[in-house]
Amino acid sequence: MNYIWEVVGRHPTGQQPTGAETIQKLCDRVASSTLLEDRRDAVRALKSLSKKYRMEVGTMAMDHLVRILQTDRTDTEILGYALDTLYNIVCSDEEEEPDDSEEENQQKQEDDLGAQFTEKFVGEPDNITLLLTLLEEFDFHVRWPGVKLLTALLKNQCAQVQGIILVSPMGVSRLMDLLADSREVIRNDGLLLLQQLTKGNTAIQKIVAFENAFERLLEIITEEGSSDGGIVVEDCLLLLLNLLKNNSSNQNFFKEGSYIQKMKPWFEVGDDNSGWSAQKVTNLHLMLQLVRVMVSPVNSPGATASCQKAMFQCGLLQQLCTILMATGVPADILTETINTVSEVIRGSEVNQDYFASVNAPSNPPRPAIVVLLMSMVNERQPFVLRCAVLYCFQCFLYKNHKGQGEIVATLLPSTIDANSISAGQLLCGGLFSADSLSNWCAAVALAHALQDNLTQKEQLLRVQLATSLGKPPVSLLQQCTNILSQGSRVQTKVGLLMLLCTWISNCPIAVMHFLHNQDNVPFLTGQISENLGEDERLVQGLCALLLGICIYYNDNSLENYTKEKLKQLIEKRIGKENFVEKLGFITKHELYSRAAQKPQPAFSTPEHMLFDHEFTKLVKELEGMITKAVLKSSEEEKKEEEVKKTLEQHDSIVTQYKELIREQDSQINELKEQVTLLTSQNEKLQSTITQQFSQIQQHKDQYNILKLKLGKDNQQTGNQAEAAQVNGLQPEELSQLREQLEELQRQNQLLQTQLTEKDSVITSLKAEGVPSAEGSQTSEVTELQKEVELLKAQLQSKTAEITKLQSEKQELLRGSETTAAVPGEDSVHTEKIAELESRLSAQTAETQKLKGEVKTLLESKELMEKELASATSTAAIMQAEKSKLQQEVQESKKEQDDLLMLLADQDQKILNLKQRLKDLGETIEDEDDLDSRDQFDDEDDDEEEEEECDE
Repeated sequence: MNYIWEVVGRHPTGQQPTGAETIQKLCDRVASSTLLEDRRDAVRALKSLSKKYRMEVGTMAMDHLVRILQTDRTDTEILGYALDTLYNIVCSDEEEEPDDSEEENQQKQEDDLGAQFTEKFVGEPDNITLLLTLLEEFDFHVRWPGVKLLTALLKNQCAQVQGIILVSPMGVSRLMDLLADSREVIRNDGLLLLQQLTKGNTAIQKIVAFENAFERLLEIITEEGSSDGGIVVEDCLLLLLNLLKNNSSNQNFFKEGSYIQKMKPWFEVGDDNSGWSAQKVTNLHLMLQLVRVMVSPVNSPGATASCQKAMFQCGLLQQLCTILMATGVPADILTETINTVSEVIRGSEVNQDYFASVNAPSNPPRPAIVVLLMSMVNERQPFVLRCAVLYCFQCFLYKNHKGQGEIVATLLPSTIDANSISAGQLLCGGLFSADSLSNWCAAVALAHALQDNLTQKEQLLRVQLATSLGKPPVSLLQQCTNILSQGSRVQTKVGLLMLLCTWISNCPIAVMHFLHNQDNVPFLTGQISENLGEDERLVQGLCALLLGICIYYNDNSLENYTKEKLKQLIEKRIGKENFVEKLGFITKHELYSRAAQKPQPAFSTPEHMLFDHEFTKLVKELEGMITKAVLKSSEEEKKEEEVKKTLEQHDSIVTQYKELIREQDSQINELKEQVTLLTSQNEKLQSTITQQFSQIQQHKDQYNILKLKLGKDNQQTGNQAEAAQVNGLQPEELSQLREQLEELQRQNQLLQTQLTEKDSVITSLKAEGVPSAEGSQTSEVTELQKEVELLKAQLQSKTAEITKLQSEKQELLRGSETTAAVPGEDSVHTEKIAELESRLSAQTAETQKLKGEVKTLLESKELMEKELASATSTAAIMQAEKSKLQQEVQESKKEQDDLLMLLADQDQKILNLKQRLKDLGETIEDEDDLDSRDQFDDEDDDEEEEEECDE
């Protein structure tokens, strides 16, 4: 205190001033001092008094401290003192735990005081903005107390502070920078700050997530040792839970960022799992909760399915199953692991199949499902563990018809193995054990094996149980009703009634088997009609539900228990209104609404385990239908049945038409695909044919050029022969050369003949390439078009004549007017006009006749066009023949190429021989040869003209 008196300028002589007076002096010093050192000392003194005199400092000094934060920004020391002082007055000391009621009251008063000062500080939004600005200061003495102060403000006034930070520019980003601080104490307190900041505010959670929070938090967890880490890992996991829980956007971002794969190393455990620290248990518990958040049943089905798929693909599910089957794992971690595995496999076929293949490390190996069921029906196991196993079994069978069939198959006589324990045997053992909780769990588990699976409901009717030696076996359905009638505990009765209701609902065969036992209906009516206590009212409601199911799903196959007779029995023994009232006991029970909230069984004590989540859905679905079925009269039922039959017939007709339409659609689609394919093939073939024709034309051009060259060479050879005669060549040599030349010319003519034949084959193949049907139809349409054009031409000529006659008539009329005064000419004009009118009427009638013929021909044309369209569809049949013809064209082309090559060789030989004759001066041809050559040339020219005409 001496230091404080030095600051305020007084010594403790005489009467000492009170704390309030001292604080007032210090506040005046802060407000009036011009020297920074004096203000700093005063603020430091206020800090030292702020814990003891919290009320006084908060009331008198808060405004001065805020002003210091605004004005003395350059001095980090005074800023640190001011922030520490503000932290002390808004935050109560939580280190000292209260020992008695007086200290508890005092602590409550201090909390209220902190809330008041927080409200005063937050009342000015600029104060929060100022605090966010100060957090940018890197100095430890400013940043650390600023983080603590903002955390305390968020604890006291969370929503208000969140709103101010949310609208502050870069407010959340400044706080995210704390995670990157190299000083661990600031980073760790920054984690606590972000935990408070992200509580219950989806907008801030999204901003924090997109500020790369997931990456940074996972890095910190890895640096700190994952599950073996300390309190920092726990803080990181709590922050991750805040960001992901009930926030679908962040969950999707977490999955898309491949952060699920980075969670796998967290769950790597060794063979020796003894001696886990409390912190490790806490960390692993939070990690399991984080996995459950991603696959929670309350999430959207699509998001849950994608997360389940990712967890299986990265091996996370396999790692969890390893923990599940490991030894030495603490009980609470094992329980939470079972719950986590349950939600990872729930509704996922791949994950469920993998879980069914997991075996426990025992000798001999047993399936994990069997080992878990052994724990569920063992009354010495912890209650929470048994609930977790039941939830796991339910999730394994959820929408898993294959798994349901495997469980029911273990109860059938043909698959029972006496040397091993099966899931069905364990369920039957639990169903008929002395422990009521085991009865309830086994009944609910067996009901889930029948959920929405008509086949397994019918298969379970085959199960026979041996009751005792010397007695015949009884069915499982009959044994359940026998136990009900023996007066068991309420929990056992409720479990068996839920099993029976699930079993016979929507299964008329099971209803018939249940009604076939003459004791069942009297037992149910007796239970419903009695006036029992509060505990038995639920049993009465379930009995009413079971009897109502027997009415609603009754196919009237048993004469004594038809729908009408059961309703008459209810009206006589119970009364319809009383029956409906008893049926309503189920939904009015306090534990019904609790079980309907979520799939996981969450019960505080074993006595509260009465309802199953899936059974509440069944009750909600059936209650209204059963009430209507019981209250309706027989006439109304008959009318409804008639209407139902009519609707069924209508639905069947509609279904048939839908199937017909689907078939037609599929056929149309197939035909469209075929048309598209054939069109493309046709285009390719047309292009190929065009190319081939162009190549043939090129060969013809080359052939013509060679012919021209041959003609010129022949002329030159004739001139050289005359010169040879002058030179006096030997006659033997001349005759030999002439024979060779004639032989070559004969070969040339033979080759020309073969070439002509190949050209005619190509021309015929081209003509045969078009389908005959289509060609005939096209020709008919063409003829009709020609006739229509001819008639139109005639019609136009007639119209022109009519026009001409009308013009002549007009001229005569004008002439008659001009010559009316001349005697005798008027009668002549009148006769001409009459004659023209008769001709005009005749032409008009003929024109109308021609128009009728044109109309008739146009109709015929349309009919023929339709026939042409139908004939075009047959073109597809000719495609095979067309392809064959195209192949022949190819072969002909090859043969033609060979002929051309031979022809070129022969021409070359002829040229060589002519050259030799030229050198010898021999005359090569006489006049007959020249005439034959000219005739050959004329034939070639005629062939070329015919080919051009054909083209």
